[in-house]
Formats: sequence, structure tokens, C-alpha cells
Amino acid sequence: MKRILWMVLMNLWFVPYGLTRLILMSRHPEKYTEEERFALIKKIDNRAIRGGRVDIVCSGLENLPAQDGYILYPNHQGMFDVLAILQVMTRPVSVVLKKELAEIPFLKQVFACLGAIALDRSDPRQGMRVILQVAEEVSRGRNYIIFAEGTRSKNGNRLLDFKGGSFKSAMKAKCPVVPVALLDSYKAFDTGSIARQKVEVHFLKPILPEEYAGMKTVDLAALVKSRIEAKIAERENLPA
Repeated sequence: MKRILWMVLMNLWFVPYGLTRLILMSRHPEKYTEEERFALIKKIDNRAIRGGRVDIVCSGLENLPAQDGYILYPNHQGMFDVLAILQVMTRPVSVVLKKELAEIPFLKQVFACLGAIALDRSDPRQGMRVILQVAEEVSRGRNYIIFAEGTRSKNGNRLLDFKGGSFKSAMKAKCPVVPVALLDSYKAFDTGSIARQKVEVHFLKPILPEEYAGMKTVDLAALVKSRIEAKIAERENLPA
């Protein structure tokens, strides 16, 4: 909470303009291109991160497919995860989020601009509709972020199991699956401090449809998790 307040305080002069533009775009997203809406979210995101004294270290941007229509599968450490990924993305990306976040003021407007999809985890039928909608949109060339753990890990850089159902959209769309390793993202909001922090975002080599053809969703989930864990272990074992 302290860092969120600091982000706002460090951008007081920008808040009226940014918030006004965000509200206008979120009310009528159809009047703006996805690129225009994403550019605004990027601007807000970049200012928040700089004001919040967080440094983003990124690698693997060259691993992102040249053609849009893929799904990013990061590990999940908290609310800062999406901010970190958006900060380094050069092309529009949306996100599947839990419905509890979809009505929170400010986040509601951000997700509307991103064209995000809210998932009701207590409603299997709605969950299937989300799977089909994401698959259809990805097939048309949109990019998505899906957190396959379903909820954030509360053990720092240690991962929870990745749920096989989270990969149904990718398998149906037959799209590239991009594992994303996040390190220390939890420190941005969970330490109760505004001390400068470093968060790492690593885009790993994509898993192409021909590679996971014939796999079960649980097998693909385990493969993505293992690659992220290997990257995190590699980074943590580097000398300080």
C-alpha cells in the first residue's frame, strides 16, 4: 500500500490528465484502436513504475513470436505482475483476470482499455465460455496473459502447480505458448516499504503447437512450470 501511495504522489501532476483519458477510453473503447488504448495504459504504467521506485530487468523479448496471436503464461506473485509485463511489452496484450478485480475502481477502467476478460472461477460454464472466447480472439491475432497457477504464490519465487485447464485456450487456438519467469515481483507491493526494488521479467522460448500436439493439458502445464522454475533457479544461483 505504501508503494501505491508513493506512485500516486510522485505523479500528482499527471493523475488528472491520465485518469481523464483512462475514463474516456474505458467508457467507449470501440472508438479507439487497441494500439491507442494500449499506448495509454503503457504511459500510465511506466509513470507508476518509475514513481514507485521499481526497476524492471527484462530478457528474452526476441523470444516473442513475430506474429501476434500467442498466450503468455507467467508465474503469479501478486498485483505487480501485470504492471511489470506491460512495462516491457512492445505490442498490445490483454489478460484473463478473476472477476473480483473487474469491478475495482481504476482497475476496472484499465482492464476495459486492455479488453481484458473476467473469469468467474465458481462458474464452470462461464469458465468454458472464457476459454472459447480467448481461443477465438487469439486465433484472430490478439495476445493474452493467463496466470496458470490460478492464484498468486505466497512463497516468493516458489511456484504453485500450474492448472491444466488454463492451457485449453492455447490448445484450441493452436497458438504459441510463451513461458514467462517473474522474479521478485512480490517485493513491489508485499514488503511494506518504498525502498527501491528490482523485478525481473524473462520471456522464455515459446512452445509451438507442433511441439505440444498430442500432449494433455496437464502435461503442457507441467512443461511450462518446469521451464519457469529452471529459469528462476538459474537467476537465483547467479553470484550477487
